[in-house]
Amino acid sequence: MRIACPHCGERSLDEFLYSGDATVTRPDFASPTAMDEYVAYTFERANPPGLHRELWYHAAGCHAWLVVTRNVSTHAITKVELARDAAPAAKASTKDAV
Repeated sequence: MRIACPHCGERSLDEFLYSGDATVTRPDFASPTAMDEYVAYTFERANPPGLHRELWYHAAGCHAWLVVTRNVSTHAITKVELARDAAPAAKASTKDAV
């Protein structure tokens, strides 16, 4: 698999570190059900086939954090963006959904 870093261009997977699901949000620690929410946040993950947004770190290159949209069934990458650019878009779509 090759990832197209926005700064360095297309690079081998060996240069990157996978850091998990980019759509998971930390629960509110002040919530009355905070303990159950943190257990679910830490240990429970759905793994449906299809597109996933994932966090990747370009460790052997420019040290950028990336959000990679990848089909976990085929490993085909459809989008790569800098995490700092993807975060505002994710917040806006979450506010629209509420």
